[in-house]
Formats: sequence, C-alpha cells, structure tokens
Amino acid sequence: MPELPEVEVTRQSFAPRIADAVVTDVRLGKPLRWPLGVEPASLRGQRVGEVTRRGKYLWLPLHGTSAAAVAPAHASGLLMHLGMSGSLAFVAQPGLPGAHDHFDLVTDRGTLRLTDPRRFGAVVWSEAQGVGMAGKLLSTLGVEPLDAVFDGPYLHAALKRRRVAVKLALLGGDIVVGAGNIYACEALFTAGIDPRTRSDRLSGPRCQRLAQAIRRTLETALALGGSTLRDFRDAHGMAGQFQLSADVYGRAGEPCRVCATKVRRIVQGQRSTFFCPTCQKR
Repeated sequence: MPELPEVEVTRQSFAPRIADAVVTDVRLGKPLRWPLGVEPASLRGQRVGEVTRRGKYLWLPLHGTSAAAVAPAHASGLLMHLGMSGSLAFVAQPGLPGAHDHFDLVTDRGTLRLTDPRRFGAVVWSEAQGVGMAGKLLSTLGVEPLDAVFDGPYLHAALKRRRVAVKLALLGGDIVVGAGNIYACEALFTAGIDPRTRSDRLSGPRCQRLAQAIRRTLETALALGGSTLRDFRDAHGMAGQFQLSADVYGRAGEPCRVCATKVRRIVQGQRSTFFCPTCQKR
C-alpha cells in the first residue's frame, strides 16, 4: 500500500506541472471506493490550484478560471487516495485507458490518470477540504510526523492512553499519520523498541527516541523516492528505493545488521512485523 512517503513523492512529481492547469474533461472508469460526488461535466473549465497532502490523501483544489484563487483548504476540489495498489501518472499524451485506469482528469497541460488494479482507491469531490466527504475522511487523522508538533512529549501523552502493542498504535493513524507497516518496523528498530511493547508502558525518553526515529525514517524514505514492494511508481513512472536499505523489514531469518541475531517475523493486526529480538527491548 502506498504510504505517506510514496504519496508525498507522487505529489511532488506532478504538483508543479498541474498547478494553474484548466480542466478540459473528466473520464470515469469502473467505480472506485466512493462515488465522485459531482457531475464530471461540472468540473470542466475549473482551474487546478496548489496540490497539497494530508496523511495519505492528496487534495486538488479547483476554482473558476475567472475567479481569484483561494486557499487550498477553502476551495472546492478533489480528494484522492491511492488505496492498496493505486498510482497516479501525469502525462501529455496518456493513450487509451486500460482495464485498470479508472479516473482521468484531463487538463490543458496533460492528463492526471489514476490506475488502480484493486479499486480500493478513491477520487471524491467536496465543497472544501473541511466539509462533506473530504471533511469526514480527514477528521480522524493524527498529526503529521514531519510537523513540529510531533515530538516525544506529544507521542508519550498519546501512547499513555493506549493499552495495545506500540506497533499497532502507530499503524492506527489517529496518533500520527504515515507510520505505515514498513516504516513503523524500521522506526521501532532504530529506536530499539520491541514492537510488542504495550504503548502505555513506554517512558518519556523512549517516546522521544521513537518520535525522532519515525521522523528520520520518513525523511530517508522521501529522499529515496519511497518504497516499491510491488508496483508503486510516482507520476513520472519512477520506483522507490527505500526497501533496498531496510534494516529489518522483509529480512526474516537474515542476520541483524547491528548484532547478527536473526531477524524475526511475527503477525500483528494481520500485518507482518519484522524486528531484532536482541536490539529491540520491551
């Protein structure tokens, strides 16, 4: 599943090119997770504003070509999610849509196409980012891990209210967004914390190390273009490289890069967890 780094890499790969483009057509393929919520023809003539990201969602603000642009959060627009297997491409001549191409936003600068074999992705229209379907989907998200508010004291206070394994608390998305499976595994390894440790038993200093590890892990993933475990590509068609340098994720049975103990794999919340039983303490 594309996580925060992959979604941000995708945003960066097309946002500057589509900004200020005028929508000339909208094509819908097979139904996605939710209906678009507006007649496609009504989007023609709208101008695309500054594309932003919130968690794993992308927000494409739209405004009339004759009206002054408003702040992205207050403009009407399209909220996009890549689901389990989705990807976006922005090209001048996309060619005829294939069986897995379910949404085209055609503009005078190129076509933004959502390809999603499993159709768990979504494109929904809302009057503003904080209302309608967009408001509903974004209202439960935790803080952004690269924002200043995300630090050790914040994480310690949030985890104190949970009585579940810390790995599961991170994956919930209501404390912090973007710490998906691969990145939670890697951050917990960097912080030296066993993923089975109960959230409310982590000390302040350990939460400080974990917050720093989450931030550092995601910054590294962004620099490497995210992770490509199956078919992720950015809007240029480029694959991510982070998975090639992972310390524990996907390395079950291999020696830990620090202590040479074999990396273990367990299942938590129906997701694979990888960790070093020597380097990571409860």
